[in-house]
Amino acid sequence: MAGPATMAHYKAEQDDWLVVYLKYLLFIFNFFFWVGGAAVLAVGVWTLVEKSGYLSVLASSTFAASAYILIFAGALVMVTGFLGFGAIIREDRSCLSTYFCLLLVIFLVELVAGVLAHVYYQRLSNELKQHMTRTLAENYGQPGAMEITTSVDRLQQDFKCCGSNSSADWQHSAYILSREAEGRRVPDSCCKTVVARCGQRAHPSNIYKVEGGCITKLEQFLANHLLLMGAVGIGVACLQTCGMVLTCCLHRRLQLHVH
Repeated sequence: MAGPATMAHYKAEQDDWLVVYLKYLLFIFNFFFWVGGAAVLAVGVWTLVEKSGYLSVLASSTFAASAYILIFAGALVMVTGFLGFGAIIREDRSCLSTYFCLLLVIFLVELVAGVLAHVYYQRLSNELKQHMTRTLAENYGQPGAMEITTSVDRLQQDFKCCGSNSSADWQHSAYILSREAEGRRVPDSCCKTVVARCGQRAHPSNIYKVEGGCITKLEQFLANHLLLMGAVGIGVACLQTCGMVLTCCLHRRLQLHVH
């Protein structure tokens, strides 16, 4: 019959294996968590660099702010991931506690951000409807509005659209009514093949005739963008939930192991 010393030794070995098992699980989780942070950071940078050309079409900096929030969140997740690696390797309970708190903070921020995302989309949608038509009519092609002109041209070429709601919107544009238009009925960026003064011919074979115009296209782009942000956020949140559970378990086992 095994004595108390043997039983204690056996229990200690079990505890050692459980700690090692938890460490490996948490290490694997933390790696994917860190990769998720890198993905969030990459989406933020991509939004800011590749899609910044559309910012002048909007009436506020809401779209740019979303990119900066993603970059900040991704950087915070990556820093937290590095802290997690250190805490796991060193088996430091104080570091594990800090790691858990940071996970909880990021998780709560993501929940709040998820709720705000819907409001944010509605706000952007309203901004587009209220300001895009006016921007095309009043600011496009005007002196001192080069940034807006470039943004609208890029928007129409990227999304293969013409006008805010339809190509007919350009009939009331200050640019089209000016001498600088040189007889154009729409800007050259509406053309399927852009050449000098191609906008003089507004036939469907020559220009983009899209139902709903650029507003519909841009709204769809924003919806897809938020969907991507949401998918990445949900993935990171799921990893965080697993991580918090594993962190609590490892912290508890280390505490019992010490005692």
